[in-house]
Amino acid sequence: MTDWATFAGITGVVLVLLLVLSQLTQSAFSDSPDDGDSRVSATEPSPEPASEQNHAPAAAPEPATDAVDSSDNRGPELEGETTLDTDDGLSRTASEKTPGVDDGHRQPANADPRSLSTGELLANVALSQGLFALVLLGAVIYTAIPADALGIEFSVAYLEQGLVLGTVFGLVLYVANELSAAAATRFGFEHDEQLRELLAPESKRGWLALLVIVLPIIAVFEELLFRAALIGVISAGFGVSPWLLAVVSSVAFALGHGMQGSVGIIVTGALGFVLAGIFILTGSFLVVVVAHYLINALEFIVHEGLEMEWTQTLES
Repeated sequence: MTDWATFAGITGVVLVLLLVLSQLTQSAFSDSPDDGDSRVSATEPSPEPASEQNHAPAAAPEPATDAVDSSDNRGPELEGETTLDTDDGLSRTASEKTPGVDDGHRQPANADPRSLSTGELLANVALSQGLFALVLLGAVIYTAIPADALGIEFSVAYLEQGLVLGTVFGLVLYVANELSAAAATRFGFEHDEQLRELLAPESKRGWLALLVIVLPIIAVFEELLFRAALIGVISAGFGVSPWLLAVVSSVAFALGHGMQGSVGIIVTGALGFVLAGIFILTGSFLVVVVAHYLINALEFIVHEGLEMEWTQTLES
């Protein structure tokens, strides 16, 4: 017997956790320094102006005994440390200059998401979204949700329709999405793309992992949550209007992409509603998954792979 209420509850928990994770990620990026190097202490002395360095009298050398630590009688070059001469006339050890070393005064390197490598970021996204997807799939099996409520069928015709319509809708929505974002950016609205830039691979292997593993996981999970679960299952199980659910899911979909700035939230919300409409009209989960994947893949390929910008195209 289908347990619609339990599935709805699990879906709600997954949605809340996703939104909280999105907000934490957004806060981590906004709290990170803008200079791109959060791993250097803010209290570290800055070099003196060139004019002062050139004209200031030379300081008298310190007695040799001052370089010795009286507490343990160790020499100036402690084990595991190397003394470095810097431009400001001060001597520092290598541990003070090594990024990521936590000496009690500096912030650990892993507090800044931008300190992670591209591979680590991709793995983090794939694991988190994949885990959420597994939770939802487990809930589907446990509560005996019928496949048709999720927009899933097991037939050749369903597969063909999903691939063909998904490709068509994906290409059209990609162009519309890019033009909307470019137009909004041209009129001065903010569109933050730093997360996409950080996720962009720098090697062929990285691109293969992105296009074959990470982006498919994202497309499957987000469509399973925002379209199949929040619209298909809730509508079938509780008799709620699917178009009303489309509005609710699109708002949640937009809030889950807060990293993209104000323009990103608006454009993503509109895109989510269009995908919801496609899901309702076609009744196919596969169509929206393919369309969603193509939109994301083309964004990475065009912007990060080919380094093309629609804003420049509109201005030319």
